[in-house]
Amino acid sequence: MSMLVEQIWTNNPYRNFNYVIACSETGEALAIDPLDSSKCLQVAKDRGWEITQILNTHEHHDHTGGNSAVVAATGAKVLAHAAAGHAIEGMFRGLIAGDIIKVGKTVELETLDTPGHTMCHICLLSHTDQPALFSGDTLFNAGAGNCHNGGNLKSLFQTFSQQLNLLPENTLIYPGHDYIENNLQFTLNREPDNTFAAELLQQVSGQDVNNAYVSTLQIERKINTFFRLDNMSVQAQLRTKFPNLPSCPDEETVFSALRELRNKW
Repeated sequence: MSMLVEQIWTNNPYRNFNYVIACSETGEALAIDPLDSSKCLQVAKDRGWEITQILNTHEHHDHTGGNSAVVAATGAKVLAHAAAGHAIEGMFRGLIAGDIIKVGKTVELETLDTPGHTMCHICLLSHTDQPALFSGDTLFNAGAGNCHNGGNLKSLFQTFSQQLNLLPENTLIYPGHDYIENNLQFTLNREPDNTFAAELLQQVSGQDVNNAYVSTLQIERKINTFFRLDNMSVQAQLRTKFPNLPSCPDEETVFSALRELRNKW
């Protein structure tokens, strides 16, 4: 399948990424979390694309705040988690796990029900030769979403362990925010001997965020502490903060301890 992807840097304090995905044959396009509506509309105009659908990964305002302007300009239909209708105005289609979103003739995106950051969070997985995951605020480069505003830590762990970690290694990761530098610094704080993370931090430090680094799941497994739960170095470092950590802790215990530390980072 031929899928065109534009990653749009919003240059706001929240460091949001927006996305416009288009069909190469028809020019029909889907906007993902188009907070910066003017940038998303301009990208579509410049490429000759027509935004016909909007997908919100979840209900937080920094992901839905541009909906009304894009709808007003294009008449696009709003799609989101089936249980998010109470929080997302004018939702046209509610999605459940396994639902397919079609964009034009060439693009198919599969809905993953990925609770944790909120309980109405979805990720999209493209049906392309090299899969791409549009992960919203569930999975970041070298990090995981928080659970502060309507989330659940146990659900987030299950999303990581039972869904994200099972995706193909070559899956491209397109997150909802650019937190890569801070997250890599957290990785190195938790795993000081992670040379891959140290090298990547040098590479992306001060990067042009309009042409941001795109990782894969294979890379995330090397740099993202939340995928490295059985790593002995990670566990040993955790014991300096959590002396009662069992000698062979289960993965959920390690995940929860890491998230607690990241909350204060």
